[in-house]
Amino acid sequence: MKKLTIIPALLLSALGLQAQTNPAITSWMINTTGITGRHYVAGNSTPFTDSDPANVQTVQYSTDWVYVHTKGIPAYITGPFLDGNPSLATNQNAIFKIPLNPTPKTGTPTPTTPGNIGTFINGVALFDYRDGVSWKNATGTTAGGPGGGMGDGVWNRDAIVAERDGFDCAKGHPAMGNYHHHQNPSAFKLDKTVISTICNVYDADGLYVIDSDVHSPLIGFAHDGYPIYGAYGYKNTDGTGGIVRIKSSYSLRSITTRTTYADGSTVTPGPDVNATYPLGYFREDYAYTAPTSAQPDYLDEHNGRFCVTPEYPAGTYAYFCTVDDQWNSAYPYAVGPTFYGVVSAQKVTSVTETVTTYSPGTSAVANTTQNPEITIAPNSARDIVAIQAGNILKESLNIAIYDITGRLMQTSVINQGSTISYLDTRTFYSGNYVVRVYNSNFSVSKQIVVKK
Repeated sequence: MKKLTIIPALLLSALGLQAQTNPAITSWMINTTGITGRHYVAGNSTPFTDSDPANVQTVQYSTDWVYVHTKGIPAYITGPFLDGNPSLATNQNAIFKIPLNPTPKTGTPTPTTPGNIGTFINGVALFDYRDGVSWKNATGTTAGGPGGGMGDGVWNRDAIVAERDGFDCAKGHPAMGNYHHHQNPSAFKLDKTVISTICNVYDADGLYVIDSDVHSPLIGFAHDGYPIYGAYGYKNTDGTGGIVRIKSSYSLRSITTRTTYADGSTVTPGPDVNATYPLGYFREDYAYTAPTSAQPDYLDEHNGRFCVTPEYPAGTYAYFCTVDDQWNSAYPYAVGPTFYGVVSAQKVTSVTETVTTYSPGTSAVANTTQNPEITIAPNSARDIVAIQAGNILKESLNIAIYDITGRLMQTSVINQGSTISYLDTRTFYSGNYVVRVYNSNFSVSKQIVVKK
């Protein structure tokens, strides 16, 4: 539940706060407590604490732009990257200038490009489907394996398939230190069918937890200024029809050889479809079919639609991070292969116009109470108890466990921008205990049983 603080419009105008109702200003995860990044290295399941602050540091805005200051470091643990990637998530010292009034692109849509195509609300970069390699590189030699040359635009390799071994538990990895996601940023371990076991050793959590019962949160903005949501939304674009999984309109082609594109045009042949290069290994393995009026929960060729969302009750164009029915990432994953709007966002080195610094406490519609959905499992514990928040945390949660006499046994925290924490009960005696989860606006207590 959100407690709304309403400020009269005349006073609001006098205070210069009207723009703070724009979700492109108010949705960022601003680090006010000094949370820093953490990372794993291969062979060590204990994370290292870094010095760079996590999430977003500052948000500033003018009439037309929002400026997001970020190091590009998430609060959830990053790494290791087991495909030989030598990078770590490193400080990007970035300022992203994002339009507050996005506009549709007329004429030919703008293709997505390698590198940053959007920014998640924790300041982490979004990349598109590609890993920068195609079947033939510029010199005509094959580049089908890791470390191949940059592509020539024929049979472009899909990062989600080709680089899966290099993603960490949160489904991210760095490019020359620039940590990013190509796909829905919910941890592998939370998928219905788990296709990577990296979380078993190097446990972490992603930006949010998929919940099929509620509209997914706003998790970022594309570089055309339009919002990006998680995997679930209202079935109908007017906000009716209940909550459903929002679906990609791209599907795998029925091919065994790679000699033509989906439109029938002949191209330089790629490898035959086989176990090494399965369908889905290249972007061109997919074909787009425009949804019908009976398919309002399917997306357009940009992976978006115009619809009502919780943050935009009057409607907005919005992208969705698509997944299949097992919650595994589904092409084109977030945005792409083209943008819907005019791409005007850019990375800048400084702010050169008069701006106001956003302060969540002065927002016209202030989220003064955040009641996260808390799950504690298992209820009958032996070694470890997991405490998980069911939605994105804008404020960290403290955790304390007490025995039946009220004696404090252990404490932990779920950091802003994370979703899960653990209590180690291996040294506890069998019996009943109380877990309290709380912050300045919220408190809940639940009983658990420890059995030895």
